[in-house]
Amino acid sequence: MLRAMRENTKWIFYILAVSFVGWLVFDVGMGITGRGSYGGADVVLKVNGDAIHLPQYQAALQAAYEQARRRSGLAALTREDEKQVQDEVVNQIIQSALLHQEYRRLGITVSDQEIIEAARTSPPPEVMRAPDFQTNGQFDITKWQRFLAAGTAPEFLAQLEARYREQIPEVKLAEYLTVDVYLSDAKLWRMYRDQHDSLKIALLAVRPQTIDDTLAPVSDAELQRYFATHQGDFKRPAVAFLSFLAQPRYPDAADTAAALTRVRRLRAEIAAGGAAKFAEVAKRESSDSVSGARGGDLGWIKRNQPGYDPRFLAGLRSVQPGQLSQPVLSTFGYHLIRVDAAKGDSIHARHILIPIALQGAHRDYVEARADTLERLAAERENGAVLDSAGARLHLPSGRAPKLVEGDRLTLGRYVIPDVSVWAFEAKVGETSPLIEGEAAYYVFRLDSLIPAGVPPLGYVRDQVRYAARLEKKKAVARQEAQQIAAALGNAPDLARAAAAHGWPPVVTLGPFTRTTPPPAIQREPLVVGTAFGLRVGERSGVLAGDGGYFLVASLWRKLADSAAWLAQRDRQRTELMDPVRQARMQAFLAGLRQQAKILDRRKELFRPQSVTAGT
Repeated sequence: MLRAMRENTKWIFYILAVSFVGWLVFDVGMGITGRGSYGGADVVLKVNGDAIHLPQYQAALQAAYEQARRRSGLAALTREDEKQVQDEVVNQIIQSALLHQEYRRLGITVSDQEIIEAARTSPPPEVMRAPDFQTNGQFDITKWQRFLAAGTAPEFLAQLEARYREQIPEVKLAEYLTVDVYLSDAKLWRMYRDQHDSLKIALLAVRPQTIDDTLAPVSDAELQRYFATHQGDFKRPAVAFLSFLAQPRYPDAADTAAALTRVRRLRAEIAAGGAAKFAEVAKRESSDSVSGARGGDLGWIKRNQPGYDPRFLAGLRSVQPGQLSQPVLSTFGYHLIRVDAAKGDSIHARHILIPIALQGAHRDYVEARADTLERLAAERENGAVLDSAGARLHLPSGRAPKLVEGDRLTLGRYVIPDVSVWAFEAKVGETSPLIEGEAAYYVFRLDSLIPAGVPPLGYVRDQVRYAARLEKKKAVARQEAQQIAAALGNAPDLARAAAAHGWPPVVTLGPFTRTTPPPAIQREPLVVGTAFGLRVGERSGVLAGDGGYFLVASLWRKLADSAAWLAQRDRQRTELMDPVRQARMQAFLAGLRQQAKILDRRKELFRPQSVTAGT
């Protein structure tokens, strides 16, 4: 089992990403029996009869919130982020519950000795990346084992034990499920051929979209009949229509000057305090909380690292190892940059970020107006207050683009937090809480709501007519393709025959392999498969694809080299085994989920509270 953990660390830890949440719920809260000591009223989830109670759910959720905040570097999550985390936690809890039920069924357990050996020989990936356990940039297992033996971090070791107690049974289950996984030579050769057999074809396509509308008329009776039999095709998510007031909160010239003064003061403090001072100031002052917690350390980055602000990179390139930069202005604010080392096109850098934020009297003015906006218009049942508040504050009312449930609301280049959750919890006419966005403070009003489902025919008449006509065009296209095939007879040259008869033009495609078909037939597996089944000079009959009707002629073919395949066969097998095992495990988990009886009481327990009435 331990050897399996070492050999399969990459794919096993991919599968086991749920273990932290699972441990919180099942080890701390309930034990592996899945039955807590709480009453039924606080049951949040039931999975095949095993109950997850409110305290365990909240513990897992708070831990996941904290992880999400650390990843984002933000102190607070938006409502959209919270909902995403909640759904992820529920999915992870359900998966952990199903796994624990399988352990009981199969008699899978874990001993203390197995945990000790796993910790010593198969450390988690994040441990292997930690600088404290590396020598010359490589993980040094002797450092890790000395750390374990010293026992100087009992809280961490307890968490590590719980993690292995959760993961080792999962590894045993994975071994049980994949013991028969093996890729035969025949399958490897077939996969190699799919990637290396190549050919050229001539293709004649009759696509329904090219048929003239006059050849496929749609009567009102046909329109209604099509809509009645295809309603599922027109099902839509809910759509909200919103108005809003926005109190801008852009920094002005005085705010920019204040940020520059602050960053210059910090630079002077660092320059007077030496190299160690940079890390101290970064931890205390940097708004980049992720690198700030590491003393501003960005690690090794390229001089033209993708994803970084161009002005920041320009400032970075101007600094020599050991130097401290002057203030560097980027989209995010002012930076102080220090380069620790440089090698080739890579730089080991640190930075301190000081954002350009509202300051002093300007901040007080904006926040006072935001407070007034909140007092006059936020969280009201009578949405007319939005208009009166706008008149009093001289703020124009805006119309948001239609908001589809599940999407996030974007105004200009800014994504507005929270509103895309609130809009589908509120009643028409209500106003939102005051929402703090990057560019403004907002209060929204829900003007109207189209519920999820199939809209009346009148709302989607054009779409239904288009779909019904396309269905009739498919029949016309099929008939045309069959007539072309009959007229071709034994004509040797498809392209010449098409040109002579005025048929749709023939295109030459290739060379291409089975796994890399050209765009014209990427979504046509029948066409690709048939093409590779033809001998050079052969022509297919009419092929009915998703995008039309096709005739294919084989022009040229090159077969894969079996000697080249044999030379790389062992490497190919090794590279393919992990995904195969991973797919087996994922399919097993999906099967458990599909058959499980799951009760989710979150909506019942956590109903949103009604807004405050007002005038």
